Amino acid sequence: MPKPRVVILKTGTTYPDIRNTFGDFDAWFVQGLSDDLDLSVADVVNDPLPGEPTDWDGVVVTGSPAMVSDREPWSEKTAQWINQAVTASIPLLGVCYGHQLLAHALGGEAGYHPEGRESGTHQVCLLDAASKDPLFSQLPSEFPAHLTHLQSALRLPANAVLLARSGFEPHQAFRVGPHAWGVQFHPEFTDKVMAAYLKVQRPELEKEGLDAGQLLNSVRPAPDASRLLRLFSDYVKNRN
Repeated sequence: MPKPRVVILKTGTTYPDIRNTFGDFDAWFVQGLSDDLDLSVADVVNDPLPGEPTDWDGVVVTGSPAMVSDREPWSEKTAQWINQAVTASIPLLGVCYGHQLLAHALGGEAGYHPEGRESGTHQVCLLDAASKDPLFSQLPSEFPAHLTHLQSALRLPANAVLLARSGFEPHQAFRVGPHAWGVQFHPEFTDKVMAAYLKVQRPELEKEGLDAGQLLNSVRPAPDASRLLRLFSDYVKNRN
């Protein structure tokens, strides 16, 4: 049997120092997703969109240094493509920017979080609806996850099911329909990548009144958050 075809929509690139040490966004997703998938990467910032959504058995949308609320042409075209993928019932996982873009694409709203930046390793708490979710029902009710974002999904689509929150972020995860998920946290990050982000961001964190040293000391592995990529992989495999 051929492997399910999954496309990673790459919506940007990480800081140069981090890329030189750890690789870029797409490499982290390739490492975290299952080897049983036939993975392709589409750089939607610089290249055309990868055909029709129905050409694929699954879609993953990465994070980005861009802001969804800027509504750049490449981003708006990607939002339309995502809408088509959801309508066609293609399994989709949006992460950070991808989470916000999914909300925007389906009638929600993405914008700057009213309390500013969230960065570091923080606890994510599942809501009751997660117990019936194909992916999140297999995760513990509370787990650490790596985060770094200035914008959030401020308003979810009307038909979204809220699955998780944190003390800072009320919309940590949601599902739309049976097959499309958005997560604000980064399942593709390792603790080493998270620490590298905090070191690069340290000047900005301190300007914003955040304790960069404390955030660095709080970084720890987040294996349950990382499991989400395997759970999504299994979900795609089992649909084929």
